[in-house]
Amino acid sequence: MTRSHRRMLQSSTASPARYEYQPPSWLLRYVTKDPTYFLNCAAGGIISAGVMHTFVTPLDVIKCSMQANPQKYSSIRNTFQTILKEEGSMGLWKGWGPTLTAYSSQGAIKFAGYELFKDIASNAMSEEDAYKYRNLIYVSSGAAAELLADVFMCPWEMVKVKVQTSPQGTFPLRFGPALQEMYMNRAETRFPFGSLQALWGRQIPFAMAKFGLFEACVEGFYTNILTEPKDTYGKPTQLAVTFCSGYVTGIVCGVISHPADTMVSLMGKSEHKGKTMMQIAQEVGYINLLTNGLGSRLLMVGTLTGLQWWAYDTFKTTMGMGTTGGVSIGKQHAHHATSH
Repeated sequence: MTRSHRRMLQSSTASPARYEYQPPSWLLRYVTKDPTYFLNCAAGGIISAGVMHTFVTPLDVIKCSMQANPQKYSSIRNTFQTILKEEGSMGLWKGWGPTLTAYSSQGAIKFAGYELFKDIASNAMSEEDAYKYRNLIYVSSGAAAELLADVFMCPWEMVKVKVQTSPQGTFPLRFGPALQEMYMNRAETRFPFGSLQALWGRQIPFAMAKFGLFEACVEGFYTNILTEPKDTYGKPTQLAVTFCSGYVTGIVCGVISHPADTMVSLMGKSEHKGKTMMQIAQEVGYINLLTNGLGSRLLMVGTLTGLQWWAYDTFKTTMGMGTTGGVSIGKQHAHHATSH
């Protein structure tokens, strides 16, 4: 056996070298939190968005019904009674499967993405600039995270809306058959991304307000009402601040994003097949886009957003990560600046 053959044999029988992933240097520079932190944020997002949205499915069914057929469903009470009479109690829970899937995927990417983009943006500038432009960082990080999250959410949201807005008996209610029907008739339903632009129109402004206003509300609580350092207050107090800030944020977000939310519901109706969003808006009327189902949506979104933030921060505190907000980006710089 030649020397070269022996070297080949030794190299083939030796244990393979262990591969260790080395993140890019720019990522190590701008991302200061451990990957486990972002994984925990993703898990908290699943609980916050997926579980909480599923919990309020009856309100979502009422809201979508009022948006898609305002002639039949004229009020929250009327819609509730009509669905119970025609479809039974399970009619209020139709679409819970795609709801759980849609908002779990969205919540994981949105909350983890928000924390990641916020970390990158704040570390890409000086501490002074990070504090000065903190609101811009909150808003832009929320928008970027939502832009990505909605791509994963869109197919399941389209199934959910179709299930919830179709007249009884005209479309499958179970998740599997409904998904198959959407795919088989994708030329008509525009599955899986036919509603993505409308979804972005609804969700991105919502996310910008949801994160930016929430951070501002929490900061306001700990600046003007609870004036001691945040860490001196117990977890129940901190979580109460989280819920109140989330509820206020939800009301504002609901108003901002309602026209686009109504459009998403209307695009799921068969009579709007092939129509552009502008054509649908002109037919329905811009005032109706602004007002149809607004009361039920504010009730749902205010409660839901408050519960979402409460669930998210409860999970974070359980994992030893603390609640969101209250300590601004670059706060250390602001403290030094005011103490001189």
